[in-house]
Amino acid sequence: MNSEESALGVTFHKAPESFGAWAFRNRSWLPVPLAVAVILLGRHLSPSPVGLFAGAAIIAAGQAVRFWAVRHIGTISRTRAARTGPLVTTGPYALVRNPLYVGNWCLWTGVVICSQVLWMLPVAWVVFMLQYGAIAAWEERLMLERYPNYREYLCTVPGWFPRLLSAGRAIGTAARPHPWSLVFFSERGTLMAIAVVAALLALRH
Repeated sequence: MNSEESALGVTFHKAPESFGAWAFRNRSWLPVPLAVAVILLGRHLSPSPVGLFAGAAIIAAGQAVRFWAVRHIGTISRTRAARTGPLVTTGPYALVRNPLYVGNWCLWTGVVICSQVLWMLPVAWVVFMLQYGAIAAWEERLMLERYPNYREYLCTVPGWFPRLLSAGRAIGTAARPHPWSLVFFSERGTLMAIAVVAALLALRH
């Protein structure tokens, strides 16, 4: 969803404290230990052009998904405070409830593949599922409390794997997409993180 995700912009302070709430507030730095681990563990490995290309392609796909999602959800995707906004069910949110997190999964996967430490891939996926599964569950409880029509959206649109042939119809506000200038501004942190990881991988070799 989207708060970074809750497909909306929700009132976070009303939710009970939980691991999902904590993981949401700290979602920016939680992947850092994993990124450092794969970079250090792969420092003696020879770079594989195929692996680098495949990893870079997956990273690019993940960032493209994030761009598309932010184009519809706006800069509220970066909030960590109590803010409200309309329920967004257009664009990628008509296909899957958590497009930003799907994009993050691609970023995590691509970084591990680029590092050549492929045995870390299932570890990264397990960590991802624990972190973002908890965040998504916490966000869903918030949305069900605040948005009466969210239950319909929850029942219509899958959380993680889109049903491309049966996209959900617009249930919330069908707002005009946000300008690309705001999209790139909102994603500047993610783009900088990708650049830093790429630089560290290059220096490693």
